[in-house]
Amino acid sequence: MTDRIAVVERKTKETEIRMELDLDGEGRSEIDTGIGFFDHMLASFARHGFFNLKLTVKGDLYVDCHHTIEDTGIVLGEAIRQALGDKKGIRRYGQRFLPMDETLVLAALDLSGRPYFLYDLNLTTDRVGNFDTEMVREFFYAVSYSAGMNLHMKQFAGINNHHIIEAAFKAFAKALDEATQIDDRMRDAVLSTKGTL
Repeated sequence: MTDRIAVVERKTKETEIRMELDLDGEGRSEIDTGIGFFDHMLASFARHGFFNLKLTVKGDLYVDCHHTIEDTGIVLGEAIRQALGDKKGIRRYGQRFLPMDETLVLAALDLSGRPYFLYDLNLTTDRVGNFDTEMVREFFYAVSYSAGMNLHMKQFAGINNHHIIEAAFKAFAKALDEATQIDDRMRDAVLSTKGTL
């Protein structure tokens, strides 16, 4: 199997981002976005998905955290798309119910090439650390559309906002890990009657 690694750089007047993503890693990460809670979520994503992730972000945090988080989502989606290449052999679908203390979150996804995002998390505080909680939706929306991914995220239980957000990132990681795994029955083809994803 060829290496499924992507390096993506994106520079705008609002953010400067460099990301290296290895889909077949060991869960190692080196992350600096300038937002401590976001770094923690992305490290959890890498660890629980067994992805190696190196990320540096210089964003206009003097404005707020919006551009940094949204643009990182765009870059992560692009890195996923690039690392998957022609998608031959992948399982395509992934899902995970993720419990964390009182919280239960579902992430289900399809690496179909057709972006769609459904979000159903009930966050009740404006911020966790220096992370605006409304940015959870913006981040995953950006990932799904940039990657060409159908992503559904639903909360079934939860009170603590830290737990809900962390469960969402970990559930997404586990679902993506499942969807990107190679199925030997499909090694030289894609899982689609169209012949392409």
